[in-house]
Amino acid sequence: MIWLLQHRQALALALLRLKASPLNSLLSILAMGVALALPAGGQLLVDNGVRLARSSAPAPQISLYLRMDADSAQVAGVRERLAANRDIASSQFLSRDETLQRFKGSEGLRDVIDVLPQNPFPHAFVVTPRDDSPASMDLLAVELRALPAVDHVQLDSDWVRRLDALLRFLKSAVAVLALMLGTGLVAITFNITRTQVLMQRDEIVVSELLGATASYVRRPFLYFGTLLGLLGGVLAWCVVLAASVWLGQPLQEVALLYGLSAQLTTLSAAESIGLVALAAALGWLGTALSLGQHLSRS
Repeated sequence: MIWLLQHRQALALALLRLKASPLNSLLSILAMGVALALPAGGQLLVDNGVRLARSSAPAPQISLYLRMDADSAQVAGVRERLAANRDIASSQFLSRDETLQRFKGSEGLRDVIDVLPQNPFPHAFVVTPRDDSPASMDLLAVELRALPAVDHVQLDSDWVRRLDALLRFLKSAVAVLALMLGTGLVAITFNITRTQVLMQRDEIVVSELLGATASYVRRPFLYFGTLLGLLGGVLAWCVVLAASVWLGQPLQEVALLYGLSAQLTTLSAAESIGLVALAAALGWLGTALSLGQHLSRS
């Protein structure tokens, strides 16, 4: 109970220090909120952009071309193997005759195909995988090449590779931005705590003379820095939410012009809690570093 009472007193003292200089506290919270909103908003835009790109682009597929001498029994065997594969969402069979008729329907190729002595097209299957990541599609292609009567396997995953490469670059850029701004947030709380220590120097000295422990002296400062980070995280969440609402309608109008359906999503509950918790942790870290350097000197 005494431990809980001490924490309550430290929290109340931290709140009083926030109220004692409202303008400085507001400016500090504003700086932290903007610093956290930039990487959080950047990550949100990256996620929405990737989802829009995946929804507007065709699903990547794998084409299986059978040998020219494949008979109906072999075709049926391949169809059964594809249906039993759990990594395959769906498969479509294209017969030789169907492919031939499709190419004959093209005016540019009709005359060329008519002079051919026989049908040059093999039986084929078009496979849609459940997992369209490049690594999963490569593994599935290796497995499909081992099927009997399969002569060639062609992957339609180039755009997925480009998208994944772009996604990795953007996520790395956001991570670097978050690291830089997070370091700035720690520096802000570091300097604010240093100022608080200098302002409360006489009070600290008197408390130590009366027998106050180092933990008792540090606790209000740690709560002060944590509250600054916490409020900065809440402000960052509000900024990201407001930006999502503000940009949602223009994005839908642009998407409709291109025949797409897009809706800008905001941070999930887990992401929101993580943002606020990270802000509070960074505020605590900056305060702890500052206390370790300046409190002992006071």
